[in-house]
Amino acid sequence: MRDTIDINSNDNALFITSQCNNRCVMCCQPPLLRNDHDGYFQKNMALIDSAPRELRSIGITGGEPTLLGDRLFELLRHIRTKLPETEIHLLTNGRAFADKEYARKLAECGEEKILLGIPLHADYAGGHDAITQVKGSFEETMLGLYNLGRYDIGIELRVVITKMNYLRLPKLPDFIYRNLPFVEFISLMGLEYTGYTIKNREAVWIDPMDYQAELTQAVLELRDWHMDVSIFNLPRCILPEALWPFARKSISDWKTQYLDICRKCVEQAECCGLFATSRVQSRGIKVIKNELNKDCTKSM
Repeated sequence: MRDTIDINSNDNALFITSQCNNRCVMCCQPPLLRNDHDGYFQKNMALIDSAPRELRSIGITGGEPTLLGDRLFELLRHIRTKLPETEIHLLTNGRAFADKEYARKLAECGEEKILLGIPLHADYAGGHDAITQVKGSFEETMLGLYNLGRYDIGIELRVVITKMNYLRLPKLPDFIYRNLPFVEFISLMGLEYTGYTIKNREAVWIDPMDYQAELTQAVLELRDWHMDVSIFNLPRCILPEALWPFARKSISDWKTQYLDICRKCVEQAECCGLFATSRVQSRGIKVIKNELNKDCTKSM
């Protein structure tokens, strides 16, 4: 994370801790056991003090930010005091909000300009818990979601697609519509090939070319349910054209890199690009059309 706040960037974030109470098998930034709360807390309070009031948005991430306990609310209130118009995007596994009182304290910090990004790895406990490697995490996350919904706190539901959950994608629209109709956004996300994904390659890695049918069914059904669905981290050349309207660019520079072959593609300007940190890319990366507007099937 940056040591300063950049007014010209959409990717400013406060890193809360390297600790986490999940052990997700595909975590791109494996958690550490060291006690780093105090150091990061003081650094983040100073960053907030130095931030320009015109800052449009700021992220809060980790590790798991809620491990900071009630000091997380102190941080949020400080942002509200110093940056009253700044939107806050808090990335959390949501488990702490199974405590209704903890959810209430978050709401008291001002829910109107905060959005929580919470991962849901599957539509049932066994699938979700197998990915987090924490028994009971599905139940806590779902209860946390309900408590947040009780206080009208904005929620972005995040689904990272892996070999362990892609077959369940067609089950998600009905599950979300029936059980979580209050979520504002649903983000289906390509897998970053780094961190624990390398260690657990055989269990989690799947080429995005191999789950296009499941992804298409999930996205189009969510659309039909009138839910706000987006696809992140999957370039256009490996998506069916029917899914292009749902593909979004990340605000993070390191998630929007391009290969040399991409320079020949007229879709590059609209394409989300690739993870700069991924050591493996899809076999489907190709030029969609060349400069003469002819279909090009040359693959890497």
